[in-house]
Amino acid sequence: MMKPLSIHNLSVSFGAVQVLHEVSLEVAAGECFGLVGESGSGKSTILRCASMLNDSWSGTVEIDGRNVREMPVRDRCRTLQMVFQDPYGSLHPRHSIRSALEEGLRVNGIGDRAERMAQAMRDVGLPVDFLDRYPHQLSGGQRQRVAIARALILEPDLLFLDEPTSALDVSVQAEVLNLLVRLQKEKGFTYLMVSHDLAVVDHMCDRFAIMQHGHIVEILSREAITQGTATQPYSRELIGASLEYERAV
Repeated sequence: MMKPLSIHNLSVSFGAVQVLHEVSLEVAAGECFGLVGESGSGKSTILRCASMLNDSWSGTVEIDGRNVREMPVRDRCRTLQMVFQDPYGSLHPRHSIRSALEEGLRVNGIGDRAERMAQAMRDVGLPVDFLDRYPHQLSGGQRQRVAIARALILEPDLLFLDEPTSALDVSVQAEVLNLLVRLQKEKGFTYLMVSHDLAVVDHMCDRFAIMQHGHIVEILSREAITQGTATQPYSRELIGASLEYERAV
């Protein structure tokens, strides 16, 4: 079942530095919502807080009305999964793909593991016999597909995507993005996606928030990228710079 995500007044500090300032946003069930902005604006920190990878924050994060702080860890992991930016760094180099996929099933006491792992590989377009390979035997795009398969295997309702294609060659980026679009249509995921690339946001997201210095500057629809409907000066500047770069490339 598709589930919405609500974030209210999310604030976090690292030492004396406040990184997020009362961030609030609503992601509808089945929506792909993007977070964009310059490096250090707090995009990935939102994902780490909302997923409880960092639990030193104030505010409220709810999935379908349930406070993430009050959810048992097993429930939270079944409901929410994250795909990280670096597929090599997020996979243990000495663990086979089979081991990486099986761990979540074992920890959560889920049976029928062989079929679930095979189906997860098929879902992301990889041969089932890749289960016996190791991360160094795969390309960057294949490793990211494994990372997506690992997130999918617990059948979550929400996927957090932290720049899932930025570490990949341009030719592979489109394959992975199209895979994510297809999986969302087939399985009805809700996505919260961090990206610095507005072309990715235009391809994937229904709406997006522009961030600066830990604040949400503006929340816009996808059409704002091409139609120029942003109202805040920083938003217009960021979108304009991105479009100029795309034309130059």
